[in-house]
Amino acid sequence: MSKNNYKIKMPDLMEAVFDACYLIFDLIAGILFFVYSKGNPLFILYGVLTLTLCGGDAFHLVPRIKRAVYGTNDKIKRQLGIGLQVSSITMTVFYIILLFIWKLTFPTLTAPLWIEAMIWISAIIRIVVCFLPQNNWTSEEGNRKLSLIRNAVFAVTGIGVILLYAISGNMYDLHLNCMVAAIIISYFVWLLYSSYIVV
Repeated sequence: MSKNNYKIKMPDLMEAVFDACYLIFDLIAGILFFVYSKGNPLFILYGVLTLTLCGGDAFHLVPRIKRAVYGTNDKIKRQLGIGLQVSSITMTVFYIILLFIWKLTFPTLTAPLWIEAMIWISAIIRIVVCFLPQNNWTSEEGNRKLSLIRNAVFAVTGIGVILLYAISGNMYDLHLNCMVAAIIISYFVWLLYSSYIVV
């Protein structure tokens, strides 16, 4: 579609503004974690977590913003596909970082070996699957079989992290037991978003 004939619609404009605000908020939050960490490894890790999320999401949100403003074309479709691949990998890394955050937050607790193995093995498998060219990231057809596999494995990673935060519960009155619901919601939002992005 030629951008000269494209007229931006209000829903597209709203999406572009929302995506831009989200990325800016994430970037600022990540920087603030580092600025106010004062060498605290937990706050530094929160900064890494936030910037990992921001950086990965930027790979597919920036093309979405461009698509909303200028309309779609083959270049943007390719950028969206590559962006989805990158964000799929960084989302997996995001959960690994959550594992380390859990360990630093609850130093008196020890993660059961089988749960930690469950998180690491599933995360590595997902990342390997994401790198397979058969995913056809830049193709509109994609690969439904590999999509099912990588998202099923991703669910295993998420379940492992959920179990950890369920074990710690409301220890130290930090209310991190709410992470259980947050991770479940984020997973389903990711599924919805990742399936819509290539449309």
